[in-house]
Amino acid sequence: MDKRNKLYWTPCAAHCIDLMLEDFESKIPMHKEIIASGKKITTYIYARTGLITLLHHYTEGGELIRPGITRFATSYLCLGCLNDKRGGLYRMFTSKQWKDSQFSKTKDGKFVENIVTNKDFWKNLIICLKGAFPLLKVLRMVDFDEKAAMGYIYEAMDQEKEEIQTSYNNNRKSYQPLWKI
Repeated sequence: MDKRNKLYWTPCAAHCIDLMLEDFESKIPMHKEIIASGKKITTYIYARTGLITLLHHYTEGGELIRPGITRFATSYLCLGCLNDKRGGLYRMFTSKQWKDSQFSKTKDGKFVENIVTNKDFWKNLIICLKGAFPLLKVLRMVDFDEKAAMGYIYEAMDQEKEEIQTSYNNNRKSYQPLWKI
């Protein structure tokens, strides 16, 4: 650095936000548990063509976003998609077709059914989304190629921190772990 004192380094904002989402998952037990459950639901359904057909029937042709292995944002997008399809998933896993299927009798099938029909899972999923979605909005802004986001990133992050605080009803105990990350 002494030789090149005019060399500047700036981190990629999108990568930094993705790392923050990774920390949400790894350092906040509820996030880790809910993301694992969400992945279990999607991988279980998409590994069985009969269940994909049933999913399409009960979600009116809807698809689920499957979490990726490279970007942690996809884990939260997957949770958002599950939340959007909540009613259809509930109807699917409580339907006669599900109960009569071979899948409902397996250990994994019962496990996934219990997740989908568990009210605490959905309540905790909403709590996770309240903390992650504001960051996803900033991620979309910095990933957008139409205009440079560098001049807006600090203000956007401040606004999203305030949105996280508000979404947790200004309950410091709830939003503070997210702010520390």
